[in-house]
Amino acid sequence: MTSFNRRQALAGLIAGPLGLAGAAAQPAFPSRPIRLLVGYTAGGAVDLIARSLGQQLQASLGQAVVVENRPGAGTNVAIHALTESPPDGYTLMLAANALAANVSLYHPAPYDVARDITPIAVVGRVPVVLAVAASSPAATLQQFVASAKAKPMAVNFASPGNGSTPHLAMELFERAAGIQLTHVPYKGGAQAITDVLGGHVQAVAVNALEVQPHVKAGKMRVLGVMTPQRTAIFPDAPTVAESGFPGFESSVWYMVVGPAHMPAAVVTRLHDEIEKAMASPEVRERLTSAGGEMLPGPASAAAKLLQDESARYAKLIREANIKAD
Repeated sequence: MTSFNRRQALAGLIAGPLGLAGAAAQPAFPSRPIRLLVGYTAGGAVDLIARSLGQQLQASLGQAVVVENRPGAGTNVAIHALTESPPDGYTLMLAANALAANVSLYHPAPYDVARDITPIAVVGRVPVVLAVAASSPAATLQQFVASAKAKPMAVNFASPGNGSTPHLAMELFERAAGIQLTHVPYKGGAQAITDVLGGHVQAVAVNALEVQPHVKAGKMRVLGVMTPQRTAIFPDAPTVAESGFPGFESSVWYMVVGPAHMPAAVVTRLHDEIEKAMASPEVRERLTSAGGEMLPGPASAAAKLLQDESARYAKLIREANIKAD
C-alpha cells in the first residue's frame, strides 16, 4: 500500500466513528419547546383554536407548545416573526386568510407566499355570515339583494375593517349578485354589530361566532352563510349558494405554516401530528363550537389552498382597489 493510500485508510478509520457519532448526536425532532404564533389578540377564534391544537400537539410530541400572540398590522407582525425564524420546525403559526391577502393589500408586499412560507396543514374553516337586525325589512338574502339592485350604493354593510376576510367576502358576493353596496369599515366586529343593532348600518358581514349570541337572543337574523354547507350553529340559515348563487363560497380558513426551507421530514412529522390532533374530541369541539368544520388532507392541499386564495385575493383587491386600514 502506498503512503497516500495508507493515509486515506487511516483517515477513514478515524472519520468513520466520528461521523457516526456526529449523526447520532443530532437530536430527534422535537427536542425542545415549539412556538405557535397567532397574529391576533388572546381570546379570539384563532387564539382559542391554536391553544386547543397546541395542547393536543404537546401531548403527542412530548414537548411544550407555547402559543404566542403577536397582533398587529393585519397579522404581518406575526408573519414577519415567522419568516425571520430558523426553518427548523420550532416556530410555527396558525394563520388565516390574511396570510394570502396581505401580499396584495400592502405595498410593498411584506413577504412572498411562495418564497417565504411552508404550508403544513389545513386545520379547518369557519363561515362568514351576512346578518341584519331582527327589525330589518330584509327577511331573506333575496330580499336584501332586490333592495340593493333597486337602489345601488344605498344599502350599506359593516365589516371588521378594510381588507378583512368578511370585507373581501362581501366584495366577492357583490360581484356574484351584480349589486353595489356601500362598505362601512370598523376596527373589529363588536362595534360593527353594535351599530347594526342600533340601526346605524343595515347589515354586517362577520365570523359566524360573533353574531351567535345576538341571533340566539332574537336580536339578529342571518341572511346567508358563505360556506358550501350550512353551519351547525345556524342550521336554519341557508347558504349563499342555496339562495340563488350556486358555486359561491367564502370562508375563514385556518392553516398551520412554518418558515421556508423546512426539512421535509419535519414537515411530514408535524403534518401527521396535526392531523391526529384534529381528530381529537377537544380540537373538534373547539372548532365546531365556533361554527366551523375540519378540513383534513395532505400537506399538498394546504399548499394549493394558499396558492389559490392568494391568486383570488390578488385579482379581487386589484379590481376593487381595496386598501388596508
